[in-house]
Amino acid sequence: MSSPSSANVPPQPSLQVRTFGLLSSGQTADLYLLTNAAGMQVALTNFGATIVTLKVPDRGGHSADVVLGYDTPHEYETDKSYFGGTIGRYANRIANGKFSLAGQQFTLAKNNGNNSLHGGIRGFNKRMWTANEIPGQHNLAVEFTYVSPAGEENFSGTLTTKVCFTLPHDKNELEIDYTAITDQPTIANLTNHSYFNLSAEGSGDILSHILQLHAANFTPVDSTLIPTGEIRSVQNTPFDFTQPHPIGSRIHQPDEQLQFAKGYDHNWVLNKTNDATDNAAPQLAAIASDPHSGRILEVLTTEPGVQFYTGNFLDDSIRGKSGKPYPLRSAFCLETQHFPDSPNHPDFPSTLVSPNNPLHSKTIFRFSAK
Repeated sequence: MSSPSSANVPPQPSLQVRTFGLLSSGQTADLYLLTNAAGMQVALTNFGATIVTLKVPDRGGHSADVVLGYDTPHEYETDKSYFGGTIGRYANRIANGKFSLAGQQFTLAKNNGNNSLHGGIRGFNKRMWTANEIPGQHNLAVEFTYVSPAGEENFSGTLTTKVCFTLPHDKNELEIDYTAITDQPTIANLTNHSYFNLSAEGSGDILSHILQLHAANFTPVDSTLIPTGEIRSVQNTPFDFTQPHPIGSRIHQPDEQLQFAKGYDHNWVLNKTNDATDNAAPQLAAIASDPHSGRILEVLTTEPGVQFYTGNFLDDSIRGKSGKPYPLRSAFCLETQHFPDSPNHPDFPSTLVSPNNPLHSKTIFRFSAK
């Protein structure tokens, strides 16, 4: 039995590397376990630069895993929901799988109806990344690198992408830094596709979670979920999360946009007060909270948009960690990003990456409880 004094000693920050398991290729995927002194633990794998688990305390100090996922790398290989993965080369949809760049037309795989989604048949979330532990005096960090050769999934240029996950010793927040360089002009849109349930993964739906989005506008879509090009005000629509309210309070309204997506699966245009430069500080984009556990998630980003998705395509056939079912709307995503189909919309923020114009963005998932 521990003494009263030792029982309250916070854990020492640690970074451990374990074997996660075998992939169908025979390669071994590793698991990087980051634990800080403030009660947060993150597990990452080099397969897909994926967030596997994310454990944070509730209002009573009890820790639970708040992201959906799997127990083995093989399940991530066959997964169709993109649980926790780093998405690239192009997160979200490209209409008809086509775009033009410098007068040349590129044709991508159509893996979402008539559109290309999340990088094509085998995006960055299905690739093995090289991992490096980054020493830090006040934080734990792992950087994953993937070199996507020219022509992979029919994209131009060799794109070298680095994603660094940083967990401070004393703060319950996960910082994700993205950088990408290329040897010739190409397009890129990177995000993390974690599915959150702040009560705990596998514990029911998220319709009673409270959400606020710092966005006065969104990009409406057609029936295939491709933006029409319009930037529309959220005012007097079910898309108005400028004030906090339950995710489920308006999700069943007879709104054409909700019917197209079977719920929320749209890009919100974030209110920005600074320029999106390499030196820009991440700004608050979203606050989600769970009345049951008291857990709060704040999302900060340098990106111009966030895709809010309510797990509309989850169903009871999906079995996650410990065989738990992940039914409809049992999690939500807040995918910080450039806008869907931007290469086909000159008025949208550009997703062009070139030798003189590298990609750099930062997103922070900040956790607390009340």
